[in-house]
Amino acid sequence: MSTPLNDLGERYFRTQHTLEPFNSTLLGLSEFDHLAGDPSLEAGQEAAETFAGILDELGAMKTDELTDDERVDHGALTELVQGSHGDATHALWAASFSALGYVSRQGLIFQAVPAMTITDEDGADRYLQRLQGIPRVLDALGRRVQDEAGQGRPSTQVGLEQALAQINTAIMADLAQDSLLDPARSGAGAAVLEQASDVVLMRIRPALEQLSRAYRGVLRTARSDEQVGIKFTEGGEAGYADAVRRHTTTEKSAAELHQLGLDLIDELKGRWAEIGGRAFGLSDLPAIAQRLREDPQLRYSSPEDMIARCQAALAKAEAAAGQAFDLATIPPCSVESVGGAAASGATAAYYRPPSLDGSRPGVFFLDTSGAAQTPAYDCEALTFHEGVPGHHLQLSIAQQMNVPHWRRYIDTELGAYTEGWGLYAERLAEDLDLYSDDVQRLGMLSLSALRAARLVVDTGMHAFGWSREQAETYLRENTTATEHEISSEVVRYINWPGQALGYATGRQELLRLREASGLSLTEFHRVVLGHGSLPLTVLAGLFTPAR
Repeated sequence: MSTPLNDLGERYFRTQHTLEPFNSTLLGLSEFDHLAGDPSLEAGQEAAETFAGILDELGAMKTDELTDDERVDHGALTELVQGSHGDATHALWAASFSALGYVSRQGLIFQAVPAMTITDEDGADRYLQRLQGIPRVLDALGRRVQDEAGQGRPSTQVGLEQALAQINTAIMADLAQDSLLDPARSGAGAAVLEQASDVVLMRIRPALEQLSRAYRGVLRTARSDEQVGIKFTEGGEAGYADAVRRHTTTEKSAAELHQLGLDLIDELKGRWAEIGGRAFGLSDLPAIAQRLREDPQLRYSSPEDMIARCQAALAKAEAAAGQAFDLATIPPCSVESVGGAAASGATAAYYRPPSLDGSRPGVFFLDTSGAAQTPAYDCEALTFHEGVPGHHLQLSIAQQMNVPHWRRYIDTELGAYTEGWGLYAERLAEDLDLYSDDVQRLGMLSLSALRAARLVVDTGMHAFGWSREQAETYLRENTTATEHEISSEVVRYINWPGQALGYATGRQELLRLREASGLSLTEFHRVVLGHGSLPLTVLAGLFTPAR
């Protein structure tokens, strides 16, 4: 049924997903799969104008005449449109070129195209049309990185070097193994595979080579490791303030979030001593960190071992879900390895929701390339975050909810809720006694410390001007992350200003609401998950002191 509010939601939805169609694919949508997006300044400005108009109409609505559910929708849509307007206006990604999945326009190509599925002729047409549009996108990226540098918004050296490495991986890949051709290999037919192969070989790879030249051309004037923060670019301080609001859906300032991170790190000291004492007979963080970083027995033996352990943890969580959720079934979730060019910009682990048409399940992806050097002690916490009771449970449920179409497909758009839930799931797993031993509980603390440190480091670099080395030093001294993890984490924060703030901010609000509500776990989770992804302010409005 069409209403003014729902019509605005649909206008937002189509504008956002037309501007960034690769994210739509990752959310399980196929209706935008024929698009490759437009990373030009003009496209961003046009979208920003549309979002501004929607905000004006939302502000003029008489919310007291809406139903309770419509007020929730109104609050969610307002936050979504504000976030998209800020993104389109400031375009921080364009001052932070990289290969990072979800935010890099280049990186999204290698993450989203392999996720496409072809089940009929229309699907094949969408896939081929998208491939044919990718060279135009790559050409536009080459022009934009040069234009941004000329306007006082040069990207960082570390981000450009990451992007160059990803391009080199893609260009050098054996065509028979090229991940951009994965959809065509999955039963699409020889004709589709042949056409797709020609596009990749004759058009996409030459465009990647041209983009590589553009990146190398601006490397000399790129921001050094001393100035990785977005504050060192034209308009960066205003852009970061907007990103802080967007990624936390709160009014907290960068300074307040910085202090929250410091406080959470301090609060963990007692738990490090308690669990470290039981596990290793060690009570101080430096000694515990050294043991976790250096003990070869705490590493995976192989990629297969990594996958198997995470699958076992997922199965345990699925079996115990009934203790906290009133669910008849949980949709299937697979655990898979990520490789190829996609791995160049991927995080160590991430989740991709199932497609709406059921052609692919939800997937918990792992970078298994360095399994023998990867810590295994946080295997269970990582699985609970990405799988069950974390992202897979929350996002696959949200897809089937009786909420407006434009609200079903939310991920990074409301990251404080989705990532806050993932981090909350790690703590919930302890409440449900899912951790197999104290070493795995230390893994939970390790990830908690990392998410708290993100508040300190992200704001440190982007608001207070920390160098890359300062950020790495803070992680080294306050978490148990390995040197490889520390480097990867800091590069991630550099390339995606503000996104890392949502995890701990969202988790803390969920814990606060759970304690204040007085509800049972099942009842609390029914309310939290029963309205889809929400801004934290709107979520808080669902609970009252009387409940």
